[in-house]
Amino acid sequence: MPVRSNASHSTEPISSETELVRIPEGWFWMGSDSGQDNEKPVHRVWVDTFLLAARQVTNCDYSEFLRVTGAPVPPFWQEVNLNQPEQPVVGVSWHEAATYCDWLSRGSGRFRLPTEAEWERAARGGSERKLFPWGDDPPQSLPDYAKRWKTGPEPVAQHPPNSFGLYDVCTNVHEWCNDWYGAGYYSVSRDRNPTGPEQGNRRASRGGSWRHHIKVSRCAARSSIPPEFQYADYGFRVACDE
Repeated sequence: MPVRSNASHSTEPISSETELVRIPEGWFWMGSDSGQDNEKPVHRVWVDTFLLAARQVTNCDYSEFLRVTGAPVPPFWQEVNLNQPEQPVVGVSWHEAATYCDWLSRGSGRFRLPTEAEWERAARGGSERKLFPWGDDPPQSLPDYAKRWKTGPEPVAQHPPNSFGLYDVCTNVHEWCNDWYGAGYYSVSRDRNPTGPEQGNRRASRGGSWRHHIKVSRCAARSSIPPEFQYADYGFRVACDE
């Protein structure tokens, strides 16, 4: 699995499949003063260096997992608008996404879902307090915005990545995070590598959705559903400890 450095764009082989981007350690401002109540208060957070997949897990990726493990197919696996090989896999529960990470860890590396703090740090791409990965211009300013995401998510990596090298961040599908969700967690969150509440009823997710009215989410926007739910606009990307 090649790892790309943001500074030099060098790679080192880990295995033969997913490209991982090295997200550098650092402080950033997490949350938004102008967003939903669950995005407040804005607080300073440190995140250690970690690796994050450059793209969302695709149907092609997931089919290999299904073939090897015999796991059940997701509920939308036969729908032509959702099952193209390079589209992100959807309809995967949090438990299934976590199982995929465990399966991927059979080789080198310990794969997992990213925390909310890691995801937001990566989505911001090193820019502080901007609404979107590209800045503050609205999603409607994106080229061909009105023509995109009509019947399903787009094939991954069709448009330029953010400044860390991540494709489709804040777009296409909601992405599962590792954390339990807590609406008021920011008021009690630790400031170094927060991992969310110790327990809960819903798992956190981040990013936009092809079937929402506004297709692109803000970097700070939070979402959550129960971990057993399987929605047609929920997918994931994998993280890995460096």
